Amino acid sequence: MSGLIVGLGEAMVLFQPADLLPLEECATASVHVAGAELNLLAAAARAGARAAFCSRVGDDPFGRRVVAAAEGLGVAAGLVAVDGTRPTGVFVKDVRPDGARRVHYYRAGSAASALDEADADRALAAGPDLVAVSGLTAALGDGPRRAVLRLAREAHARGIPVAVDPNLRPGLDAAGVVTALLPLTAYLLLGMDEAVPLFGTDDPGEVFARAKAGGVREVVLKAGADGCWHDGDTPAHLPTAAVRVVDPVGAGDAFAGAYLAARLAGTGPRGAALLGTRFAARVVASAGDTEGLPAPAEVAAMLAEAG
Repeated sequence: MSGLIVGLGEAMVLFQPADLLPLEECATASVHVAGAELNLLAAAARAGARAAFCSRVGDDPFGRRVVAAAEGLGVAAGLVAVDGTRPTGVFVKDVRPDGARRVHYYRAGSAASALDEADADRALAAGPDLVAVSGLTAALGDGPRRAVLRLAREAHARGIPVAVDPNLRPGLDAAGVVTALLPLTAYLLLGMDEAVPLFGTDDPGEVFARAKAGGVREVVLKAGADGCWHDGDTPAHLPTAAVRVVDPVGAGDAFAGAYLAARLAGTGPRGAALLGTRFAARVVASAGDTEGLPAPAEVAAMLAEAG
């Protein structure tokens, strides 16, 4: 049986212009479900891992939509608690005139903003083979921060690998929490833009050295159009596999999920990174965070290549 990855975080309903025009001008919007940890878990499930999402949603149509979407992506939603006093969060993706995306969040007071240590305990009770957390969740408030830290500390104490994606966001101070997580981290998957806030440099060799000096076992540095660096005798570079970019949002999550699923299945760092780049390339070629994930039949060929 494949390994179980449990991710703790928030998923929300996403609205984005259906005609790819700016919000001020669009006539219609499409409705999706997304969130960093759910995106990661969806990619991990598509790559062959068992995946379960631990979160909270409101007792509302959006909450039910989140649960249904998770299950539709192959991610177990039995660890999602329903909060009858708080709503499910919502966010909106804007398309700027230059093609860039900007995301606006409406998550204050959401059900997932009330995550706490009891949610971490529920995640651990599922018997995960790996847990995935992010700085983004830890930045949602004191309760989510406690949940992330408890899950990482308890998992580490039990010998369960901890994967950390910093997911640093402007206006959300999570660098301190991510630094505190480093000694507990088996897999650190960070973006090039997160390297300087965390380590004071974006030189791959220095980033890897400083992360490992902080206690991290394995590092991946995601560099968008420049591909990624993965662990080896020295940081090894892989170019991007993307040939068409429609929407870059969600690519890092897809990479991380595929990478972790491959590593959990016994694939080495290079093969796991190769699979991650393939998943990321498919996601950026489509609008939406998970719509571009490769079909199961395609994944088999990708896994054979990653081997």
